[in-house]
Amino acid sequence: MTLDIKICGLKTPEAVAAALDGGASHVGFIFFEKSPRHVSAQTAGVLRQAARGRAQAVAVSVDADDAALDAIVEAMAPDMLQLHGGESPGRVEAVKARYGLPVMKAFAIREAADLAEIAPYRGVADRFLFDAKPPRGAELPGGNGIAFDWRVLAELDADVDYMLSGGLNAGNIGAALGVVSPRGIDISSGVECAPGEKNPDLIRDFFRAVRSAHANDAALT
Repeated sequence: MTLDIKICGLKTPEAVAAALDGGASHVGFIFFEKSPRHVSAQTAGVLRQAARGRAQAVAVSVDADDAALDAIVEAMAPDMLQLHGGESPGRVEAVKARYGLPVMKAFAIREAADLAEIAPYRGVADRFLFDAKPPRGAELPGGNGIAFDWRVLAELDADVDYMLSGGLNAGNIGAALGVVSPRGIDISSGVECAPGEKNPDLIRDFFRAVRSAHANDAALT
């Protein structure tokens, strides 16, 4: 099975190029003003052009209203919307109907019990993203550079399509993929030299680590 890889929080042409050249299946742009990775819809619209025909461009928002999403969709023309806030199943359904785009719904995970929250979204969201629950008092719902215990995902049904996120980097992705078998992985802060500053070398290192993990898995089978 091919592993989807999403490099998220991109802000520069150099970072986008490194993600695409590494083989990213998805490139993510964040629309949340509190985030150091926030970009304008116009900037994302320019950056996402390089991804056409190469990767899916994902617009990431947090409890955005219709007016905000209208502006994002018009300026950026994303291939997918990622809802990273407290959006209800009804809101996910309404967003899908309004824009005719697939929606990935993010969930904050700390323990196995947190996975119960996905139940009403099954059959509504097109995909899930599991991120680490942010520390108490954190302003960002994601991109905090912390991981959760991946073993809790063993509770999931095998047919749940999800991307694994939260504290991933070149040093731990092999261990993560040794514990769980997601259909996709998502990384942001793990390829940064400072909050919001993507490092092309770290992006390349991450892809090498993923390829190495896959090679090791193949050698064991």
